Amino acid sequence: MNGQLIIAFFIIVYLRKSLKTKDSFPSWDKILLYIMLGCIAIFIAQICIKFLRTAIEWLSYLILFAVLGMIYFNKIFRAARSVLLAVFPLIIVSFLEDTLRLLNNDFYKEWKNAFNAIETFAFIWMVTMLIINSRQRKALAKERQKTQEEERQNKIMASLKDELEVQVAERTAEITNQKEELEIALTELKATQAQLIQSEKLASLGELTAGIAHEIQNPLNFVNNFSEVNCELIEEMKQEIEEGNFEEVKSIANDIKENELKIGFHGKRADAIVKGMLQHSRTSTSAKESTNLNALADEYLRLAYHGLRAKDKSFNATLKTDFDHTIGNVNIIPQDIGRVILNLITNAFFAVDEKKKLGIEGYEPTVLVNTKKINDKTELRVADNGNGIPQNVIDKIFQPFFTTKPTGQGTGLGLSMSYDIVKAHGGELKVKTKEAEGSTFIIQLPTNQ
Repeated sequence: MNGQLIIAFFIIVYLRKSLKTKDSFPSWDKILLYIMLGCIAIFIAQICIKFLRTAIEWLSYLILFAVLGMIYFNKIFRAARSVLLAVFPLIIVSFLEDTLRLLNNDFYKEWKNAFNAIETFAFIWMVTMLIINSRQRKALAKERQKTQEEERQNKIMASLKDELEVQVAERTAEITNQKEELEIALTELKATQAQLIQSEKLASLGELTAGIAHEIQNPLNFVNNFSEVNCELIEEMKQEIEEGNFEEVKSIANDIKENELKIGFHGKRADAIVKGMLQHSRTSTSAKESTNLNALADEYLRLAYHGLRAKDKSFNATLKTDFDHTIGNVNIIPQDIGRVILNLITNAFFAVDEKKKLGIEGYEPTVLVNTKKINDKTELRVADNGNGIPQNVIDKIFQPFFTTKPTGQGTGLGLSMSYDIVKAHGGELKVKTKEAEGSTFIIQLPTNQ
């Protein structure tokens, strides 16, 4: 009887501890507590009241089986059902042992040793299963803790995801607004750049004006002079006709004819200069023409030089040319390539003039323009003996709006525009420079296009 009470008491203590019924199931904890008190009371009553032994033993088993039934059938204690596997063999052995002892004590005494052995095995089984169950509970507790931690992390991640989605939406809206602002700014920039390019063209045209005036004055002087001479010859021819000197009339008529040819030649020369000026000032039609590159370079060299001389009487430089006459004509847009040549020559004049202002003894400003045929390319070089280009800016000179000239003397679009024009012709624009010695700009154009 004492064994059953101890087992019942142990089971109840174990249940209360493992399931934490005091915190989780306070109402059931009170019931278990009362059962424990009942076990104690029965234990005391067993000692004090010997004659009620049989009834109390059956009552203790009744209480024990009631507890086991409650554990098995109630969902609250489902997690503790594994305890039944541990204690059930010991309970059955104790129950059978007490039942046989009460019903047939002699038979019980005869098989007491066997029951003791079975009871020992049942006890070992109970201890082993309880240890295994304890380890399983710890493993389950760790797994539960891990699951709870994962759920907590998932909640944190979900919260962060929501915040991130809000931030992404806000950032996307900002980027969209910035994109619209950038598109507006880019449109304005392109319009401004187009205006500046047109201003650059007009500025270069202004630089040419004085040179053109100088160039056009010479053929105009010839036209005027030969026109006056022809007028005098016509008057002289009239007198010879009146006098009947027809041989002299023929000679004068031949002189008039030669003068007229000269007038026509210089008139066409003036017309060519005016056409070149108009070609330079108007927008490119993108129509390539077979062009004599040597003549184009020579013309723009003289126009640029006379233009600068007209603006600054103190300016002076030695002009050198070395043209390869075997290159033939090149298929280009003459007004565009003319702008490139003019820009490079003007820059060369600026470079040598700046160096001259330094007052270097024995320095002679020189600009060289030469052409050469190299395999399937036609090369044009514009070289000067100025100060050269500093190495720290050599990579920037073809960028739009970059200039080394003083404020107000350059837009920074000349070389950029020249680079784009040469590239559009399928060619290359390169530079070789050495500080304090000068620079050489090289235009390479495909010979056959």
